[in-house]
Amino acid sequence: MSTILKWAGNKSAVMLELAKHLPHGSRLVEPFAGSCAVMMETDYPEYLIADVNPDLINLYVQIQANTSAFLTHAKAMFTQGNNSQLRFNAIRQAFNQGTLKGGSFRAALFLFLNRHCYRGLCRYNQKGQFNVPYGNYKKPYFPEREILAFAEKAKRATFLCAGYQDTLKQLKTGDVVYCDPPYDDTFASYHTSGFNKADQQELANHLEGLASYFPVIASNSDTPYIREIYKGFEVNELTTKRCIGVCAGESKQANEVILTKTPMISFLGLDYARLPYYSAVSRVPQ
Repeated sequence: MSTILKWAGNKSAVMLELAKHLPHGSRLVEPFAGSCAVMMETDYPEYLIADVNPDLINLYVQIQANTSAFLTHAKAMFTQGNNSQLRFNAIRQAFNQGTLKGGSFRAALFLFLNRHCYRGLCRYNQKGQFNVPYGNYKKPYFPEREILAFAEKAKRATFLCAGYQDTLKQLKTGDVVYCDPPYDDTFASYHTSGFNKADQQELANHLEGLASYFPVIASNSDTPYIREIYKGFEVNELTTKRCIGVCAGESKQANEVILTKTPMISFLGLDYARLPYYSAVSRVPQ
């Protein structure tokens, strides 16, 4: 199953390997939504999908709740007349004016920009404006089949615009946590705040605390820094191609890791809200 969006770090190509490390559970919790490839290619009873990018979450919510209206708006935009640098710049400007903060029309604009911009990148400047240039594709693909499949799968999902800290506070018995943050030593400015090494360390500390109670799986670059901050996790190596979409040009091989840790004891009947909160700095229960 292809995804609706072109997306850096899309997990479709590594799902056969990643699936080996995703245990059974009643709900998969993903604090870094990305392209939702993992949701689309797994079969959990429920999903909690979150991201800090409001445009990304609005897209998923609109497809979930207003499928017909979204398709109407999106189809109307994917015309040959709109496939030019002049029209792309005008649509990007309208999107950045932000007069429509949500809704199916803004979601359609976001899909248009993703499928027409350079290599499908998602990048914002410090003012929160989408700033990827025109991609100059002959005929951008309209993912109608993928949209309809997503709308059906999304019946099991709850979408949340939030950071990973707030998302992980909603964990409950039976949850499985999968984190796919922006990778170490790669482009990480998918939103205005970015994701630096201090953020990587904070996330690793947080996940180590959670792994006492929930199965935790994370993906990242295979770098000495990532191996150091996840030294309490099992490290599973893999090699994949690092590219975005079929027109990304010559792809490069990338070394990645799947990091896993499972609880030694099952805390049946306990929700995360009732468990000790682990400090992202000290790892000491507060």
